[in-house]
Amino acid sequence: MKHNQWLLPIVLGSTALPFSTLAETSDSAGPENETLETITVEGRKTNLIGDAISASEGIVGQEEISIRPLLRTGEVLELVPGMVVTQHSGTGKANQYFLRGFNLDHGTDFSTFVDGMPVNMRSHGHGQGYTDLNFLIPESVERLSYKKGSYYADVGDFSGAGHAAFSTFKKVEQGQVELTLGEDNYHRFVVLNDAQIAGGDTLYAFSHTGYNGPWTDIDEDLDKTNLLLKQTYELEDGFISATFMAYDNTWNSADQIPGRAVESGLIDELGSIDTSVGGESSRYSLSVDWQQGQWQANAYAINYDMTLWSNFTYLLDDNVDGDQFEQVDDRTIWGGSLSYKLDEIKLSNDMAMNNLVGIELRNDDVAEVGLFRTKERQRLGTIRRDSVDEFSLGAYWQNSIDWNERVRTVIGLRHDYYDFDVRDRVGNGATSTNINNVNLAANSGESDDSQTSLKANVIYSINDAWEGYLSYGQGFHSNDARGTTIRIDPSNGEAVDAVDPLVKSTGYELGLRGYMSELFNVSIALWQLDLDSELLFVGDAGNTEASDASERHGLELTTYYYFNETLSVDLEYAYTEAKFAGNPEGGDLIPGAPKHVVQAGVNVDIDEAWFGSFRVRYFGKRPLIEDGSVYSDASFISNLRVGYRDGPLTYKVDVLNLTNSNDHDIDYFYESQLASEMNPVEDVHYHVFEPRTIRLSVNYQF
Repeated sequence: MKHNQWLLPIVLGSTALPFSTLAETSDSAGPENETLETITVEGRKTNLIGDAISASEGIVGQEEISIRPLLRTGEVLELVPGMVVTQHSGTGKANQYFLRGFNLDHGTDFSTFVDGMPVNMRSHGHGQGYTDLNFLIPESVERLSYKKGSYYADVGDFSGAGHAAFSTFKKVEQGQVELTLGEDNYHRFVVLNDAQIAGGDTLYAFSHTGYNGPWTDIDEDLDKTNLLLKQTYELEDGFISATFMAYDNTWNSADQIPGRAVESGLIDELGSIDTSVGGESSRYSLSVDWQQGQWQANAYAINYDMTLWSNFTYLLDDNVDGDQFEQVDDRTIWGGSLSYKLDEIKLSNDMAMNNLVGIELRNDDVAEVGLFRTKERQRLGTIRRDSVDEFSLGAYWQNSIDWNERVRTVIGLRHDYYDFDVRDRVGNGATSTNINNVNLAANSGESDDSQTSLKANVIYSINDAWEGYLSYGQGFHSNDARGTTIRIDPSNGEAVDAVDPLVKSTGYELGLRGYMSELFNVSIALWQLDLDSELLFVGDAGNTEASDASERHGLELTTYYYFNETLSVDLEYAYTEAKFAGNPEGGDLIPGAPKHVVQAGVNVDIDEAWFGSFRVRYFGKRPLIEDGSVYSDASFISNLRVGYRDGPLTYKVDVLNLTNSNDHDIDYFYESQLASEMNPVEDVHYHVFEPRTIRLSVNYQF
């Protein structure tokens, strides 16, 4: 794998975590929130009544993260109620996400942060908003805070469906070392601990993972290494932390396969058409978090590198060398945020007002974002190759007023400005003509756009146990910079229209939350989201793909019941209707939009010795084409963890895909052409669940 020499830029005017208020406060709380440690420690047992501004936000603690059996790192996002995390390729590729009637692809309308650093990659080589969480060590996560919808002033880009923020530990009560072994040569080693060094708390975490996978004709050969170092100093009224993260990964992929190839016996469900696809990626980051009284700031610099080889259509392009392509992304990101919570203003004996103001900036210096035609990972020619500079600046104000003991309002205003600069680099500047003999010089250019977004929430306290919410919010996602300046289609040289740089969304929600004696936690939300356009730049083709405005609405129910310290259960149900607006020709169904998602679990902890977790997920059928003539099947999967504590030692057995289901992780419908076929064939292409696998872990705490 290529490793770049890079220099972290100095970030001046560093800024606040764009998703939080005070350092130890949940990011789901508004500026009025002054609850600290309880939220961090308790997770879903936290009483958010009086703090939350919608029914669609919550907190997950490490206790709940650690008990879940995970096949892949990205599945930590399934702790967001209604979220489905799938994979159609190798373990090192970003997962594919589904939420609120969105096939989010790899993250286009859902923003994700880790320790204040953005995870979504803008103008990425594979897809807009690409969210690769493989650099995260799950054991190092102190909490996950999530906000669904677009009702929060401190959340900007990729905010239509929602937002998640991971916060890693500053220190841990006990260190731990864990070794996991499993079928198909799965092995993982992780260590997490802290120490007192140089007058502060030094947290360190390391993990290494290897895996061959269950595939019949591919050795996945996963080789993933993660490192986290964090130095924290307590201040008189806050803290300052510096965090370094490193991630390096290589893998081979078993991509989605055409159903007809399995039915004909050409391959089995664990086989592949092209056995030479895969990828490599690395990410190195340095970030600083600072809180001092009512001020909070964050600054970060990230170096990111990805090379991905894929082949989804095989011989569709009448090319004897096949349709394999390579996607490259090489960038440095720097940015940060700054926020200030103003002193509370007493309007009367019963009324109080709080204000929070903040600014955020981010710059993506993409040295190379490219698309190449390849055969067995060897380049045959360039389809598109660019460099991109993308800069954004956002500012927000959030006002909270307690009108009386029953009613409060949270109003927010946000303004975002984006600047795009794209430069064609085909042939390293020697020529602008690509492998299709198309001159791409006209695709260079500059563009800019801005958007002002209004957020409004009314919260009504029914009593100490129940709270109601009425929420409204405007959000947006940015489009790929290359789509904002494109003039020529790189595949055929035809003229195409540039896309809108920013795509606006508008959300509405009516919600109810109940919390009773740390035993019962429930939230119900009726919501609607309107998106101006599903228009996107398509990284797999290097061009734009137009679609219409869309409308989504649904119902979400989330319940957690803690019978006692031994037994707890949870149930999450999401129902969604998703359609294109305006009755477009060809049908109004949105491909990949699920109507029903159900997740449920039972957690058991007996005498602080035996413990276990059993989880099920139902992912409803989805239309694969706009006219509804082709649907995917629904899928059902279950996972089991059983463990035993014996002093400092903990033994765990994970059974993933307990019933050995061969349902599909994901389905697509499109044309492809096999070597034996004279013409393209429309078919369902799918990625099957990995077969049942058993993993054994031994954990030692010290």
